[in-house]
Amino acid sequence: MWKSYLNQSFKSSLRSSVKSAGFALLAVGLLSACSGDDAPQSNAQQGETQAQAQGQGTLQIRANGEDFVRQGFVSKDGWEVSFDHVYVNLADITAYQTDPPFNPEGADPIRAQQQVTLPGEKTVDLAAGDENADPILVGEVAAPAGRYNALSWRMAIAKDGPAKGYALVIVGTGVKDGQTVNFTLNLDREMTFTCGDFVGDERKGILEANSNADLEATFHFDHLFGDGDAPAEDELNMGALGFEPIAALAQNGQARADLKTLNASLSKENRDLLDSILPSLGHVGEGHCRQS
Repeated sequence: MWKSYLNQSFKSSLRSSVKSAGFALLAVGLLSACSGDDAPQSNAQQGETQAQAQGQGTLQIRANGEDFVRQGFVSKDGWEVSFDHVYVNLADITAYQTDPPFNPEGADPIRAQQQVTLPGEKTVDLAAGDENADPILVGEVAAPAGRYNALSWRMAIAKDGPAKGYALVIVGTGVKDGQTVNFTLNLDREMTFTCGDFVGDERKGILEANSNADLEATFHFDHLFGDGDAPAEDELNMGALGFEPIAALAQNGQARADLKTLNASLSKENRDLLDSILPSLGHVGEGHCRQS
């Protein structure tokens, strides 16, 4: 009798232990399922994880009017042109890591693996500083490491500041044969430039973790005024407006014009030239951009 009782007691205790162990294993499984380690990640979480794996650095965006703006130059029609201010209002500046590389002269859109956007908009003076000044720092943004081989930005009408009401304001002086013309050009055409890889003496946009790299929005104002150091039949000069049509607007040594004034005063040939010049202002170094 005691032997039977002990056997039943042992079996009951064993069943209780197995049941408790089962509950413990179930609890561990539930806790593991509820933890973030195995839970599916959102797209944002996956992007953050990838960025952390890559490492991050700081991407600086600069704007450059080149030596033509900082040092002045001679236009295709012989005017010595210097600049007091060249205000450009920039918005939606976005840098991309693209694969395949973006071709601005083709029809395909940017295919970006990574992209970062500089928040807000900013008016910069491309003529600021002395003749040897560095390109203007527009802003900087934290970015995943990698090679940024495309850049886009919008020339937007400024809501306030020195360019208020315009996307581009050019203030300067032209001198020729003893005649001086102080000029201001107020341009209210908004344009978006989408550009490929920077082309210049050095590579830009190669960002390493915990380091800095820069990209540059470049503006070619010799496309507008031409270059007196180049032959008259040079393609650049054949497509440039020159300074003479602006000087012709001067009264008492002052020429002030907006696009409406220019369209009313220029010949049809020069109006067509101006329409083709403005979309060609934006570059990345010598690299080309698609304008829209």
